[in-house]
Amino acid sequence: MLYYSRHGAIKEMAQQVARGIEKVPGLQARLRTVPEVSPDHEATAKGIPDRGAPYVTLEDLKQCIGLALGSPTRFGNMAAPLKYFLDSTTPLWLGGDLIGKPAAVFTSTSSMHGGQETTLVSMMLPLLHHGMLILGLPYSESALLRTASGGTPYGASHTAGAKSDQPLTEEEKELCQALGLRLATVAKGLHSSTHT
Repeated sequence: MLYYSRHGAIKEMAQQVARGIEKVPGLQARLRTVPEVSPDHEATAKGIPDRGAPYVTLEDLKQCIGLALGSPTRFGNMAAPLKYFLDSTTPLWLGGDLIGKPAAVFTSTSSMHGGQETTLVSMMLPLLHHGMLILGLPYSESALLRTASGGTPYGASHTAGAKSDQPLTEEEKELCQALGLRLATVAKGLHSSTHT
C-alpha cells in the first residue's frame, strides 16, 4: 500500500484499508509512503522518515501482488509527492512489472465537493498505463448508499472538513476495509492462478 498523508486522514484510511487486506488469510499489507516534495531544488529527504511508514522503493512495487494508492486532494488531483514518485516508475513500466496486478485508490478532501472523484481518477491514470487492473467499490457495499460523507464507486474517500479535523465516519471506515478486502481477494486469486 502506497500513500501520502499531510494531516493524517490518508494515513488513517491506509490503516483501515490494511485491515481489510489482512482479512484475507495469508496476506499482509505493507504500508509505504513518499517524502515531501521540496521547493528547494537542493533539499533531500532523510532516507528513513522520522515516524510512520517507510519510504517506498521501486522494488516494493515490483514485489507487490496488488496496490492500494492513497492521496489527499490537491485541486482535484493527487498530491505532488505521490505524483513525483509515480513519475519515477518508468523502469517498472519498461519491464512490465505491474501488468495484470490489481490496484485500488482512496482519497480525502476538505469538502464534499472538493474533487474526490477526480482525484481518484487522477491516481488511476498512471496505474492504467502500467497495465494494472483497477478495482472500485460496487454498490453491493451498502455503506455507499448510507454514507453522508465520503465514499464513491471509484474508491474509498473521506471528507475531513475545512480544518482537516473530522474523524473517519463508520461508513468511511467500512468502505476502506471493503476496498482492502476486495483488493486482497482479487490479488490472491490472480496470484494463485499465475503461480500454481
